[in-house]
This record gives sequence, structure tokens and C-alpha cells, in this order.
Amino acid sequence: MSYQDIVTGIDIGTSRVRVVSLQRLPDGSQQIIGAADNEMEGMSKGSIKSIEESVSSISECLESAERMIGTPIENAVIGISGPHIVTQNSKGVIAVAKANGEIQEEDVDRVLEAAQAVAVPANYEILHIIPKDFTVDDQQNIKDPIGMTGVRLEVNAQIILGATNQIRHLTKAIYRTGVDINDLVFSVLANSESVLTKKQKELGVCLVNFGAATTSMVVYEEGNILHTKVLPVGSNHITNDIAIGLRTSIPTAEIIKLEYAHAIAKDIPKRDEIDLADITDTEEAGTNVSLKYIAEITQARSEEIFDMINAELKSINRDGLLPSGLVITGGGAKLPGIIELAKKKLGLPVFLGYPLEINTTIDKVNDTEYTQAIGLALWGMQQGNAHSGFRLGSFSSVEKAVDKMKDLFQSLLP
Repeated sequence: MSYQDIVTGIDIGTSRVRVVSLQRLPDGSQQIIGAADNEMEGMSKGSIKSIEESVSSISECLESAERMIGTPIENAVIGISGPHIVTQNSKGVIAVAKANGEIQEEDVDRVLEAAQAVAVPANYEILHIIPKDFTVDDQQNIKDPIGMTGVRLEVNAQIILGATNQIRHLTKAIYRTGVDINDLVFSVLANSESVLTKKQKELGVCLVNFGAATTSMVVYEEGNILHTKVLPVGSNHITNDIAIGLRTSIPTAEIIKLEYAHAIAKDIPKRDEIDLADITDTEEAGTNVSLKYIAEITQARSEEIFDMINAELKSINRDGLLPSGLVITGGGAKLPGIIELAKKKLGLPVFLGYPLEINTTIDKVNDTEYTQAIGLALWGMQQGNAHSGFRLGSFSSVEKAVDKMKDLFQSLLP
């Protein structure tokens, strides 16, 4: 099958790796035909710490997905995230090429290239160039300048950069699995393709992916990306806090978080308790712990994360001012009480983000944990139709970063 028939997205998180294969049907719709997940080894706080362990985890997940779809996965769209991802604003200015002043797609490409001519920090690569709006001569805030007439074309853009060493480690791990990289995409941007509607992006919305070691967010307004950020905290920090508070092991604390934690302590009766001996053999019988105390620990860390999110919204003057509110995805979104706590802390409507309008017979993908992998596959599918016209609000990946790492990796092969 060709790349246009099947597109695969690989979402590599700190604790798990997920693979989703999407097929385009003859009627133009899309169907998920394969999905798999596996425990991820070799990752810490969104960054690869062991290439060998990472390759093993990714390969196992790919094999599971290949058995489901019945064909080898030869290429994929890869998600990248982590605190090393940074953004900066940029401007590009060009003269319109045609003598009659009509702006063509080539002019848009050239002005975006001009916006990339910025001072990139040492050891960083440009991942994406995101156009916010255009100016044609004196007319500002234009979304799509193609077909307009003018002498001067200007763009306000946001540049997303990733650390060179992290891009190199990730691409090296992927190539060692035998999979070619179609594109490298900032994960939370792809995530928005699977859970946000066009109307939400127009009105103003913040998408938050609550991961294991990091929490990533992207803010949209008028269809444009206003802000992106990766926060160095996630649901693993709740696990660590529970382990410290109860003086128990991390595996035991993880079970307690998944089965008993709640984000709002006042909703838990004081008398409710659990015996740690029922969870692990390492604890003595009668080691009772208050569920309310567990909820207090969970709430404190969750509030800290939402305070950090609100600080980011304040930095762009959007705190409490997004009509479509906050949409939460990721494994941490399943924490009971998280929606109510977010509403209280942020003063916004808050919703869980599930995949939108996806045909599938695989029940497990209808989950907040699969939205990034689905989004990566959707993004790859849309890139197959990229020549259908310019669309502001889509984010165009800069291929040089991937190509450079691909050439470097191949040059190292014997």
C-alpha cells in the first residue's frame, strides 16, 4: 500500500509508546486500522536517555501494530516533545514576485523562508514555522494572502525549535527500528488535529496534554496558534508525592494513584481508608492510609500544575478569557475530579478531549491517551493533501531538521 493509503503516527511518551495506523477510504474518509501501545523504556522527562532501550520498546509496539494491520510499517510521522522545545516570534518580509502584484503560493513559501532567517540558539533546530497573520502593503491581519494584490508581503510567525541532541537521539532510535521518518511534529500540535474543532480554534481554546513527566499546552484564537509551552511536571510527580507522603515504593504509589487518588480532597469522607497490605506484599497488614490524605496530596500537585498553566495564559493575557475553555487529554486526564479542579483554578469551561469523527472498530483508541498518536497520523494524512492550497492555522514542518538528522545517521552506518 502507498503512503497515501496508510499513514502511521508514533507517539513516544515518557512512560508509554503508542502507534496508530490510519487508512484513507475511497470515499475520502479515514479509518483507524491498527493501534498498539507498549511500556516505554529509556525515556526520562520527555527525553531519550538510552537509545537501545528506546529502540526495543518502540520495536515491540510496531510489531503489535503490524500484526493488526497485516503489513509492515515502513514510514511514520513521529511526535516530539519535552521541556527542550522552545518557541520564539519572527517576521518575514519579501517583495511580491509577479509584475502584476498578484500573490502566489510561491510568495507565501518565500516569506515563510524569510521568517526562518532568525538567530537560532546554539544547538537548536527549527521544527515548525507557524504563520499567525500576513500583511499585504498596509492591509494587516490577513489570514490567506493568495490571490491578493500588492507590492510587499509580510508575515508574523512563531518558530518552534527543539534541541539538536534530542532530535538526533529520537531520529536515531526510530531509524534503528527500520522505520523511515515522514515528518517530525511537535506532539501537542498534532494532538489538536484529533480533538479540537475549527469552531473551538476560532473562538479561543487551550489544549493541554497531561503526560507522565511533562504537561504540554497550545492556545488557539481566531484559528491561529497564539502560544505553546511544555511544562516540566506531569502525573508521575503525583506518584512521587504519594510515595513520599505514604513512605511507600513508587510501584505501590502508582497503583494507589490509579485506583484511589482524587483531585478534590473535600469530596472524600474522612473515615475512608485502605490497607497498603492489600496492594503490596512489602507492607505489613494493618498499615491503613486515609483516602482523604491521598486526595490532599493529589490535589496539591494538581493545583500546582494548573497554576503553571494559568501563569502561561496570563503571559498572553488570556487567563479566564477563552470562550471554548480548556480541553485536557493524556493519561493524567483520567484522574477523578481533575475537570472540577481545573474549572475552579482557571475559571474556564473544561472538557476531556476525545478523538473526533474517527471510524474504527478498535475500542481502545477512543481514549484520551491515544489522541496524540491519532493526531500524528491525521497530520500525516493531511500532508498528503498539502498541495490542495494554503491554509493558515495548519502548521508547516521544516523538513531540514529531519533531513539533516537522516543524513547524519546514515553516514554513521557501516
